[in-house]
Order: sequence, then C-alpha cells, then structure tokens
Amino acid sequence: MGVAGSGKTAVGAALAARLGARYLDGDDLHPQANIEKMSRGEPLTDEDRWPWLTLVGRKLAKPEGILIIGCSALKRRYRDHIRAEAGAPVTFVHLAGSRELITRRMGARAGHFMPTSLIDSQFSALEPPEADESAVTVNIDAPLDVLVGTIASRLEETTRDDVGNG
Repeated sequence: MGVAGSGKTAVGAALAARLGARYLDGDDLHPQANIEKMSRGEPLTDEDRWPWLTLVGRKLAKPEGILIIGCSALKRRYRDHIRAEAGAPVTFVHLAGSRELITRRMGARAGHFMPTSLIDSQFSALEPPEADESAVTVNIDAPLDVLVGTIASRLEETTRDDVGNG
C-alpha cells in the first residue's frame, strides 16, 4: 500500500517472486470509469473507491496460496473494508516515501494513467497504518533488492510474532 509512485508494482512483483507468491496489480481491478477519471487528473472519491476496494478484498478471500495485491489503501477505513471483504487476516506493507521522492518517480515514469497533478490528493488522503493494524512500514528510499529483503524479513518477524501470540 502507498501513494501513487511509491513502487507498489515493482516491490509487489519482486516480493512475490521472492516469497513464491502470486502478484496482482490493484490498478488492473479498477473499473474503467475510475481510470478515466484519474487520467483526467480528477481524484477518486470514496464512492468511486468502494467497489474497487471490495474487489481487492474478495480477491484476497480466495487467494490460492500467498497473494500480494498492490493497492493504495490510503485510509484506515479502506484497509478495514479490505480486511472485512477478505474475511481473514491481511497484512499491509506500507511503502512510505517523501513527497519529493514520489514526485521524481512519478515524473520519470511513462505510460501510467496517474498524472503527477494528483500527488497532493494522494498525500492528503494518506493515513499511515496505526500500531493496532497488521502492517509493516518501510521507507522506499533504498534499492529494490534491499527493500524487498527488508520487507521479507519484517513479514517473517510479524508472522512469527502472530503465531507466538495466537
């Protein structure tokens, strides 16, 4: 999870490969109307997001092994909705980065529907995971292999802690 340009696709795909998981890009689950709206530089409303978040959660409900979905999940209520739809524990990996780094990354990428003009709306909506949520937060200002290794280690610790406490 994270704002646009935080690396959800690259990190998610690399993490899936490392963990023997399947990766699904949440952008592929958006209705066409959402993509068109964002392409015009219009931020999505909560009403736009609910059907998409429902689909993300339902995909997690029937994962067929380990499933990683790249999804912004910017607000706690979005993450809560995904968890409810999944009907099982969901661990979120928050890819955190500065506005400056995200702006550079979004400016450098080509062929994506999300324009840099929506960066402010992404950061305005962002509610980082709280301590009581099942989440791992990592700073994205590291090479991809280092970032994936850090996430894999932190997920292993989280899983070990959950098993020990549950």
